[in-house]
Amino acid sequence: MIPADRIQNREVAEYAAEAAQFLASHHWCRSVVSTHLAWAVAGVLGVFLCRLVPARAEVDDTLWVVVGDLPPAYLVCDDASDWREALDAYIYEMEQWVVAVRSGSSLDDVIPVKVDPTVEHADMLDSRLAFIRTRIIADDAEDIESDT
Repeated sequence: MIPADRIQNREVAEYAAEAAQFLASHHWCRSVVSTHLAWAVAGVLGVFLCRLVPARAEVDDTLWVVVGDLPPAYLVCDDASDWREALDAYIYEMEQWVVAVRSGSSLDDVIPVKVDPTVEHADMLDSRLAFIRTRIIADDAEDIESDT
């Protein structure tokens, strides 16, 4: 993994800053200590491993953060040992939001997404998730290199 201050691609460096700002915006995060690039494609998405100073004892001090041309989200490392597993967990959580929006169900028990819960937004997110699943996470996508 590459420390954020060593990322050479401008767009990916902006993703790193966005990941840190996203975590810092939560009341349970006192500060972000480090941000490391795990994998990214400029203009699409970035997956970062972030270490933070929690504001409460029950908050994890290391989280995955996914940002890019999709809603940002953090994921616990317990469920994802590498960037692919983190992206897979991201897709799962976001698909739960898509299903809830499309069915008109409550959003109380799904990952928060900061857009209006409309079918149009659900469809847009769903198409991005399908792209990530088939083009990035798929077993035959091993050759995709990260932008740094």
